[in-house]
Amino acid sequence: MSRRSCPRPPTDLAGRKVPLLEFRETMFRTFRLSRPPFFFGCTGSNRFDSPDNSYEVLYAGLDAFCAFVETFASAAGTRIVTTMALKEHGLTEFKARRPLRLIDLTQSGALVHIGADGNLFTGDHEIPQLWSKTLHDHPIKADGLLYPSRLDPVRHAVVLFGGRMPRLMTELHRDSWYAPGAQRQKLIEIIEHYQLELIESHVLTGRKPVSRAVQTSFDDEK
Repeated sequence: MSRRSCPRPPTDLAGRKVPLLEFRETMFRTFRLSRPPFFFGCTGSNRFDSPDNSYEVLYAGLDAFCAFVETFASAAGTRIVTTMALKEHGLTEFKARRPLRLIDLTQSGALVHIGADGNLFTGDHEIPQLWSKTLHDHPIKADGLLYPSRLDPVRHAVVLFGGRMPRLMTELHRDSWYAPGAQRQKLIEIIEHYQLELIESHVLTGRKPVSRAVQTSFDDEK
């Protein structure tokens, strides 16, 4: 049985009023520590990437839970997170330097109004990318989309359209996901909330890299 897809954008969407939100809140983003924390790109591999490379996008969550689950549990059914992955990634908390105008797809009735359904957030990426393009080109000229996380729908995520907003952000805080102190406590809370398993990752020198799965207690980590 094939997985159902979201309907394609209606041809009259440009003439419809879309739900718009003035957004001033903080955002959270997981990033590789070897790279800058903010990345506007168009790889074609993400849900709301441009289908024709005509614009770039940046993804973020509205809280640390969303930023975590969308990165470390992005494959449905994933329940294992390694310490190596956590040490290679950081979490940044930031704000845009002006209020953002987002098309709010979390509002009650929003999907029916524009002609979409919940598969926009859970199905394959081909149709959602067409929606991204159509909403990007809407006469309202929004800065991006606000939408529910596929893995935790009560958490909300944003995709910001490059070229519509200043790319410089006001960064409020940045730390490794595996940093001690308050960040470690937040990590424990998230791991326990999603009932994930944390394993210690080891790479043996002189041999092909392998991961040795060992149940890790945060209390024992230094």
